Amino acid sequence: MPLTGRAALLAAIGSIPVGIWEPGWTGILAVNGPLALACACDFAWAAPVRRLVLTRSGDTSARLGETADITLTVTNPSRRTLRARLRDGWPPSSWQAGTEIEASRHRLTVPPGERRRVTTRLRPTRRGDRQADRVTIRSYGPLGLFSRQSGHQVPWTVRVLPPFTSRKHLPSKLARLRELDGRTSVLTRGEGTEFDSLREYVPGDDTRSIDWRATARQSAVAVRTWRPERDRHILLVLDTGRTSAGRVGDAPRLDASMDAALLLGALASRAGDRVDLLAYDRRVRALVQGRAAGDVLPSLVNAMATLEPELVETDARGLTATALRTAPRRSLIVLLTTLDAAPVEQGLLPVLSQLTQRHTVLLASVADPHVARMATARGNADAVYEAAAAAQAQSERHRTAEQLRRHGVTVVDATPDDLAPALADAYLALKAAGRL
Repeated sequence: MPLTGRAALLAAIGSIPVGIWEPGWTGILAVNGPLALACACDFAWAAPVRRLVLTRSGDTSARLGETADITLTVTNPSRRTLRARLRDGWPPSSWQAGTEIEASRHRLTVPPGERRRVTTRLRPTRRGDRQADRVTIRSYGPLGLFSRQSGHQVPWTVRVLPPFTSRKHLPSKLARLRELDGRTSVLTRGEGTEFDSLREYVPGDDTRSIDWRATARQSAVAVRTWRPERDRHILLVLDTGRTSAGRVGDAPRLDASMDAALLLGALASRAGDRVDLLAYDRRVRALVQGRAAGDVLPSLVNAMATLEPELVETDARGLTATALRTAPRRSLIVLLTTLDAAPVEQGLLPVLSQLTQRHTVLLASVADPHVARMATARGNADAVYEAAAAAQAQSERHRTAEQLRRHGVTVVDATPDDLAPALADAYLALKAAGRL
């Protein structure tokens, strides 16, 4: 069988079992002078790697579940052609399981004095900042017998943002907001709403809205239209303590709370209200204040990106004091926290009156859908015991919610998929009733 390529060259240099140089072959290496000279020349012809100049460009942020493309530019200042394999190192959570090797390794050839670009596509599986690790380059000679290898630190950071999956509910909530705002034929009136304009009476209008002075000045009956008050202050408070670390499905409760807060923040900013964010457990983890309406959502997303649950008990007194300092005037305070009996009864309830005396308080909590499925289980003894345990857990949760309602708190308790739209509906209901 004729020999070609590298095997033929080695056979010509000296009498050795040429198969030893190919992957998967074994044999005995008979080293002679010509072969040693070939190896030395191959090593000398391999382009040096320490002198390479590497720079990065590309995406600096991406939503969880989406891709981020990072371009690495390799400049070869030497007089030898660079034939190399390159590994672009990133943390394991930068890719989905099993795709790291294919995504992070590249082959490239760079002639002397030229540059080439390779692109690494990340698909992060966790929120937060992902820092680029070492770039390892292995440079081969033209025969592929020897190589030079070195690592380069080329810093780059990609911030992985919350996915904001509840965005799909925003159009329907905005439509409801337009109804409350008097932009459609459906008009609402409640205590504390603002006068908007006059229009002609149509059958079905509330007769209490008739403006008799305006009617006397014209031939048609005129009615007042109303719109919810604008420029209210909304403070979103994320509890980042240990209870937010409990997993519901594939994600911690904190992620569902953040998704609900993003939908409410987007909706409230469109309604003309001012939205701030406070994340707290035993100290302030994130604070967003004083953003313009167009900057609210990007600021919230960016602040939430690096939040992680802390395995400590939330300091309810510290949280309350910080919330009062952050919202010195009457506001809607939205607490995204737990409805578990112990943290609420021992932590929140003793200090709740400090909030409800000055502010309207809305508490939103993530319910576990698995508990609801357990409550309906039947068929064998184990299932009946599970159903009894689930019923007891639900009863304690309902009792805790009733305690909060007796203190004037509006409570929203829903599964991760339903929490965001339910919280938005509760906000719209408060706005329609003029309670903000």
